[in-house]
Amino acid sequence: MSKDHITSDVAFIKALAELLNQNELTEISVKREYGENDTLNVKVAKQSQIVQAAPVSYAAPAAAPSAAPSAPAAPPAQARADPAAHPGAVASPMVGTAYLAAEPGAEPFVAVGQQVNAGQTVLIIEAMKTMNHIPAPASGVVKRILVTDGTPVEYGAPLMIIE
Repeated sequence: MSKDHITSDVAFIKALAELLNQNELTEISVKREYGENDTLNVKVAKQSQIVQAAPVSYAAPAAAPSAAPSAPAAPPAQARADPAAHPGAVASPMVGTAYLAAEPGAEPFVAVGQQVNAGQTVLIIEAMKTMNHIPAPASGVVKRILVTDGTPVEYGAPLMIIE
């Protein structure tokens, strides 16, 4: 194999990597033939890593002090055990990227402690360049938000708790 082949192959592989990124592909496989016994088989792949974010609780806005402290809705051990098992869990209906606001820098759709109505948009999941509004399944108060803005989510993953 000549030095020209090596230089052009490196450029070819770089072009494939750019093509992979520009078209949001995960893998490209190409066979390039130079002659009878001179071929190049190239497979360029992205290592896909979906990270499930640890549950994050946001503090509720400061409220006026009350006479009696309120009791927690669920024991802390149960709340940390499996948020998906909670009866008020809002599960992701699809795989995608969760966004808590309509656009970067905008106010989030909901906050912990906020009252929501059934059908109200609580977040957006982007899947295949489509923004899908996720509605509250029932009226109630947002107790926990389990994802952060821009987090990849899986189908069925708990997104928030509404009681």
